[in-house]
Amino acid sequence: MPVNTTNSRFAVVTGSSSGIGLAVTSALLNQEVKVLAMSRKKGELEPLLSHYGEQLIWCQGDVTQAADLDKLAALAKQIGPVDYLVPNAGIAQLGDSLDAEAFNRQWAVNGAGALNTLAALRNQLASKASVVFIATFLSAITFPGLAAYIASKSALKAQARTLAVELAKAGIRINLVSPGPTATPIWGSLGLDETSLNSVATSVCQRLLTGQFLEASAVADAIVFLLSDAARGIYGQDLVVDAGFTLS
Repeated sequence: MPVNTTNSRFAVVTGSSSGIGLAVTSALLNQEVKVLAMSRKKGELEPLLSHYGEQLIWCQGDVTQAADLDKLAALAKQIGPVDYLVPNAGIAQLGDSLDAEAFNRQWAVNGAGALNTLAALRNQLASKASVVFIATFLSAITFPGLAAYIASKSALKAQARTLAVELAKAGIRINLVSPGPTATPIWGSLGLDETSLNSVATSVCQRLLTGQFLEASAVADAIVFLLSDAARGIYGQDLVVDAGFTLS
């Protein structure tokens, strides 16, 4: 679903150097949207930076650092009002379900990092802006070892839905996308050995109606739709993109 580019649009995407964030950045660039991309490293953004020139601006930063978010907001102010915001930066770590520190580490990025990104850019948003937070399909089920990750995303969802009501009168439309099993580097960060990771992947694929992990671009397309004017009547909703995993 194309984003309306009748007028020049400007987007900010965090966690943009790989996976879903990279796919969202690429999709928006393809639709002639100017993008300010934030990540700790350039990573896979390098080819896009070379190809798109001034249409893509990179900001090195960590969403858990207030100074980095202030730098992001200052750059956004120089470029123009932010029409689209995707606070995508996230991490997933296996841990004991009663390990409070595991929750704190993941909430710092997945929850507080996303909400603080919106707070830092609040005054830079356009008069009619769209924000899409990234939740998870796992909120509807369970996954041993990922309780802290699920909790961080579920808490974000609760706050995002309330923010959708609170900020609607200001012209800010907020929604969420919950990706299902997606072929991104985050799986490799779980700390599983290759045999265990392959076993998990095989088990997961058996529940996917397509029989294979989603491509990041499939999730990005859903995010871009919710950002677009085509979704202008949608507020506070969580669009689950999981190839049918939660149906079985």
